[in-house]
Amino acid sequence: MARERYCYRDMLPFTAMVIMECANVGLNTLFKAATMKGMSNHVFVVYAYAVAALVLLPSPFFSLRSRVLPPLNFSIGSKIFFLGLIGCTSQIMGYTGINYSSPTLASAISNLVPAFTFIFAIIFRMEKLALRSSSSQAKIIGTIVSISGAFVVTLYKGPPIILNPFPSISLHQQPLLSSVSNWAIGGLFLTIEYILVPMWYIVQAQIMKEYPAELTVVFFYNLCVSILAAIVGLIAEPNPSAWRIRLDTSLVSIICSGIFGSFLNNAVHTWVIRLKGPVFVAMFKPLSIAIAVVMGVIFLGDTLYLGSVIGATIIPIGFYTVMWGKAKEEMGDDCETGNLESSSSTQKIPLLQSYKNEEM
Repeated sequence: MARERYCYRDMLPFTAMVIMECANVGLNTLFKAATMKGMSNHVFVVYAYAVAALVLLPSPFFSLRSRVLPPLNFSIGSKIFFLGLIGCTSQIMGYTGINYSSPTLASAISNLVPAFTFIFAIIFRMEKLALRSSSSQAKIIGTIVSISGAFVVTLYKGPPIILNPFPSISLHQQPLLSSVSNWAIGGLFLTIEYILVPMWYIVQAQIMKEYPAELTVVFFYNLCVSILAAIVGLIAEPNPSAWRIRLDTSLVSIICSGIFGSFLNNAVHTWVIRLKGPVFVAMFKPLSIAIAVVMGVIFLGDTLYLGSVIGATIIPIGFYTVMWGKAKEEMGDDCETGNLESSSSTQKIPLLQSYKNEEM
């Protein structure tokens, strides 16, 4: 029984998050390849989330028949809509940023998610902060280091290190990233996306406490994002020809992102957030940078710059410093909780025994 509990609560979430990080980098690379052929990122978001909503269409019928779940009331619905608003904005910002820069930069800046999660957790009083404790000092220093590393990746390119060693299998031959200004613009959009992602985690965690039905929540979330993105897309892309999807990389990217991204990735993230909390989900972001560098160089012909290497080295150092402080704080809380429980149990046993003796 204990082994099954360990596999379900520890090994399975860990394995699922690693797989999802690999999938996310692959989907970002596929999206970049599709935009190189003229697909609009606004159109992409609408279609990808519509595919996910279509796949999840049966899930609300099963949840509404459940006697365990609370009724899906206006309060929960409004929170899901707010979650969709955050998700729609972050996706548009993220795909616009990738369009200006590259999946490698997106993966590098995604390492800011743990730092921003920590900041928002303090604001919403989900994290404790004692300036004299070593755990709090580690979390503060790690947050500052992570943000500094992201600025290095965004603002400093430096000399190229790898100049596309596989030109024959590159998806699209193009010059090196258009300009330093495009790189900085892409970094700005991606930074805004990864400020919104921790907010998504926190709101999702609150929804899971009230309505723990992952697939139903993800269905309504995808539906909201698709509708909101369609409104924005009709304004940004008024030309009807932009909404026609050709039978090439664009269609493959939309279907794969809808099934493996908007559907599976969001469902896994929602399940792990309910099981382990938002900080556990955020700690897997540093894995994506190494995957993105390899895939970007091989499949997109991206150039690896010195600034990306330096920044991608700094960010995980800060991130794991934050995680060390978090782990130490939790160990301290566990010890204090254990001491309180043991002391309270020693006090309660004589009282219970005396109560029984009086009855006898």
